Amino acid sequence: MTRMGFFTDTSICIGCKACEVACKEWNDVPDDGLDFLAMSYDNTGGLGADTWRHVAFIELPRGGSAVPSDAGQAGVRWLMSSDVCKHCTHAACLDVCPTGALFRTEFDTVVVQQDVCNGCGYCVPACPFGVIDKREPDGRVWKCTLCHDRLKADMTPACAQACPTESIQFGPLEDLRARAAGRLGALREAGVAEARLYGADEHDGVGGFGAFFLLLEEPGVYGLPPDPVVTTRDLPRMWRAAAGAALALGGAVAAACLPRR
Repeated sequence: MTRMGFFTDTSICIGCKACEVACKEWNDVPDDGLDFLAMSYDNTGGLGADTWRHVAFIELPRGGSAVPSDAGQAGVRWLMSSDVCKHCTHAACLDVCPTGALFRTEFDTVVVQQDVCNGCGYCVPACPFGVIDKREPDGRVWKCTLCHDRLKADMTPACAQACPTESIQFGPLEDLRARAAGRLGALREAGVAEARLYGADEHDGVGGFGAFFLLLEEPGVYGLPPDPVVTTRDLPRMWRAAAGAALALGGAVAAACLPRR
């Protein structure tokens, strides 16, 4: 089946948080409460078990990339971005799950089966983006499912359906990549030299994202790793090395146990 995904164009995100609300309502995700963080209007702070879509409010001084300490409102520009699970092509969370609770769907997305999850938490540190999180006191892990139930019913995911500016776009991944390339070209022609695609390259450290982004600054400004790598990439080599060491140790022990002439 065709791989489906998200393209999030942060250049037209207005920070309305309609995606956050729609996600919570459709998926019955618990409320985060009202807790303004520091000097930001962001009341959720980041992705987690109770926040599957997170709209970041990033304040920057005009002409720079450092967070201002005492800049007046006139000297500040806003970046807004709706973050979500990346549904990686090479997903480390799948590699480490011992129960098969995490699986790849017929739409090539990554989903947690809550009735199979045993709460071991191995997937939490395996994710290079810090997406997967345990829900307390539930004990199991939760994250975006790309509205798997809606996809099976030929419906658009709730967040994309609710986005008033079409900052979140849903569809076949190849079509979205082509659309994103066109949008990037238009921004570059308009003089937005800092614009870039993040996660659209199939040759990156995770094989590309199933949910990728158009950013207006470096990924680090948005709290995203600049060069994400699947955290389990070295496991085969480590297992081979461990097996070799075990065989060598077993041979040494066997040799030591042989009767001496």
